[in-house]
Amino acid sequence: MDTASNNSEVDIGIPLSTVIRERLTRSAHRFHANDNISAFLEPGELDQLQAEVEQKMQGVLESLVIDTQSDHNTQETARRVAKMFVREVFHGRYVAQPSTTEFPNVSHLNELMIVGPILVRSACSHHLCPIIGKVWVGVMPNEHSNLIGLSKYTRLIDWVMSRPQIQEEAVSQVAALLQEKLQPDGLAIVMEADHFCMHWRGVKDTDAKMINSVMRGVFLKDANLRREFLSLLANRK
Repeated sequence: MDTASNNSEVDIGIPLSTVIRERLTRSAHRFHANDNISAFLEPGELDQLQAEVEQKMQGVLESLVIDTQSDHNTQETARRVAKMFVREVFHGRYVAQPSTTEFPNVSHLNELMIVGPILVRSACSHHLCPIIGKVWVGVMPNEHSNLIGLSKYTRLIDWVMSRPQIQEEAVSQVAALLQEKLQPDGLAIVMEADHFCMHWRGVKDTDAKMINSVMRGVFLKDANLRREFLSLLANRK
């Protein structure tokens, strides 16, 4: 569908979100909360989508019986929240994967590499409450592996985490992305995070954290390597 016809559909009253959803459905492309849908957005549509979210967020505030007309604190809240969701905390759904340059392993490095802690911010897909934590990455390269700059780990992980997530799935997504980029003999991901859906509501437990890991390749097969990685993390927390 070309941009002109897309704009025409929106002009006659069809919400842009419906147009995008129809594109995704026709292509049999999943659009769960933690999926990236950037390939189905036309240039300029993110602005329109943000405007639609703002309009609907204003409806939420009205349904909460908040007087956004005379309350100076909430007059711009719908706009701020829409921008926050679309451009910041959920931007990993709407923008393409950050570009990374992979370098050949010319020195044939084959020793354990650890990157972290990388600060990550996400949101629980159950309640849209913040998830704040740290990620560590262990890589066992081989002579055919690709190498990427340290900052690229942060950019790629942020791209995955900036979507509504559950931690277990997020770590698996990070592992799959880095495995594809690096093609190492082994990959290990550990994440430790605070979940504000526990701090802020429900049991209101402010001390509990969630720690989980994904091990691939030699990290699964070699118990000594796995222990080395985990012990080095324990010494640096």
